[in-house]
Amino acid sequence: MLGKTAGGLYWMFRYLERSENTTRLLDAGFRIAITRSSAAKNEWASVVTTAGVCEAYEQRHKVFEANAVIDFLLRDRANPSSVLSVVEAARDNARLVRTALTREVWEATNECWMTLTSVLQHPVLTKNLSDVLGTIRQQSALVRGALHGTMLRNDIYNFARLGTFIERADNTARILDVKYYVLLPSISYVGSSLDNVQWDSILRSVSGLRAYRWMHGGEVTPTGIADFLVLDGQMPRSLAFCHNKIHDNLGYLARNYDTRYPCNELADAMLARFRNITINAILDIGLHQYLEEFLLENNKLALQIERDFRFSE
Repeated sequence: MLGKTAGGLYWMFRYLERSENTTRLLDAGFRIAITRSSAAKNEWASVVTTAGVCEAYEQRHKVFEANAVIDFLLRDRANPSSVLSVVEAARDNARLVRTALTREVWEATNECWMTLTSVLQHPVLTKNLSDVLGTIRQQSALVRGALHGTMLRNDIYNFARLGTFIERADNTARILDVKYYVLLPSISYVGSSLDNVQWDSILRSVSGLRAYRWMHGGEVTPTGIADFLVLDGQMPRSLAFCHNKIHDNLGYLARNYDTRYPCNELADAMLARFRNITINAILDIGLHQYLEEFLLENNKLALQIERDFRFSE
């Protein structure tokens, strides 16, 4: 496969995943902001920080308030990670690799772009936010469903999945990191009702609240949630789950090309670290330090994938 085609597939699905992640962050932030107005400013700041666009936001806005944050993350084309920006980028990449996609995947992607361009044509009122976020998630799910239902499990599928899980792992790690070092203003809050509400919001951010309760009953603890989102092999947005899938897809590519690449070695090492550590060991190291290192390694792997498969050629 041409490197440019592989890169188009990879980035197409990174962008689609990013659009969905942004809606989940906004949904969780909005829920806390409307139920705890005294913490609304900090919550909106945490949403922007988690999205990784705090500097860009502060260049355009002086304060963190609902309408500005919502518009910046959903509609502002000056924000390259806004939903409008990334959905358009996903469609552009889909056009680049049109012949590698089934008709169903292309039509779902094009429909996603047209629908969201229409829905986000005007600023989104807070009373309509939940419906708009639901539409964005639904459109993303339709593309993903078309991929799973119609694509051969070949190189094309592997690169699409690599983009999805690299982006998803990055998002989950950022959510956890922000929880500890932005949302909590003081160690005195740990274990308090404020702390519990914030942990609940993190589970909502990754659509894991019900799954967590199925596995752990009604007991919500910081350690339990950290373990769930870092090491649980059944949670589809955990770091371990994402890197298990990344490892598998890179393995399929290595077998297809009869070549192991440097990215395979990096993926092996990252997966081994998940298998040889406990959540208590991670907390002893320091969750912030662990997640910082993970984000660096995840990005290093992403760059190595781009180099090994020559995305720029």
